[in-house]
Amino acid sequence: MEACNSYYYATRDPLGTDGDFTTAPEVSQMFGEMVGAALADCWTRAGAPSEAIYAELGPGRGTLAVDALRVLRGAGFHGEAHLVETSPVLREAQRRAVPDAQWHESIGDLPQRPLLLVANEFLDALPVRQFVGAAERRVVAAAGGLAFDRDGEITEISPARDAAVDAVARHVGAHGGTALIIDYGHERSAAGDTLQAVRSHRFAPVLDSPGEQDLTAHVDFAAVAAAAAAGGAKVTSVITQGEWLNALGIGARAAGLAAANPERSNELASAVHRLTSRGEMGQLFKVIVIHSPEWPRPAGFQ
Repeated sequence: MEACNSYYYATRDPLGTDGDFTTAPEVSQMFGEMVGAALADCWTRAGAPSEAIYAELGPGRGTLAVDALRVLRGAGFHGEAHLVETSPVLREAQRRAVPDAQWHESIGDLPQRPLLLVANEFLDALPVRQFVGAAERRVVAAAGGLAFDRDGEITEISPARDAAVDAVARHVGAHGGTALIIDYGHERSAAGDTLQAVRSHRFAPVLDSPGEQDLTAHVDFAAVAAAAAAGGAKVTSVITQGEWLNALGIGARAAGLAAANPERSNELASAVHRLTSRGEMGQLFKVIVIHSPEWPRPAGFQ
């Protein structure tokens, strides 16, 4: 999974109608604006520290950064933008969108300063390990192709995700800040095979065309919370993306945009539906926040 995704992301822009999938920031500017508003509110209530930086993990084309930073700048935030991205193709797209950003290979390379961090659909692409009972499930060459070496009830773990969450938690614990983690997955740990492949906006057989399709697995948010707490940070409860966006006022933002741009009313209503409804992204996608014990809990979490 790690090898395939490393090649996949290094060799293409997978986003949009001509790519393999579409993320929430590409659906509507309102998503990034809600992220920016949540971070701006948290930063302001933390005393508006001037040394704080905006950071994003796996920033795609930079669309989310543009929209979030526009709101943050409007709230008086003048900090630098730091993007963690390894793909040269996506870095180029991000450079066009956020030309004054600074790029890093890993979370550990971020400056030792307070973070306003967002990771949207980042953890799902980190590799998982699967077990059937006590035996690890592996990929083997078979009949001229690839196959799994065993089947049965599957348990998934992701040491790579745990390490990424631990790095974020230790950073905000030591230097301050808050981190929004937004991804699809389950609130409680449970057995099951969630590894999936997507190509041209359709699900595909996982072992077909290695490196030519997006491989992801559902995020175990209970494991995320445990790793963050072990790293010394505070962790919020997990809520759905729909609940969070509605609590932040995405409906009011859509109404304001529609009033100023009546010709976009249907587009905006469709975007809100896609981002918040149970049958679309609203229920499957979850939000959790990792923050410094000295920083306030972000808006939208009770």
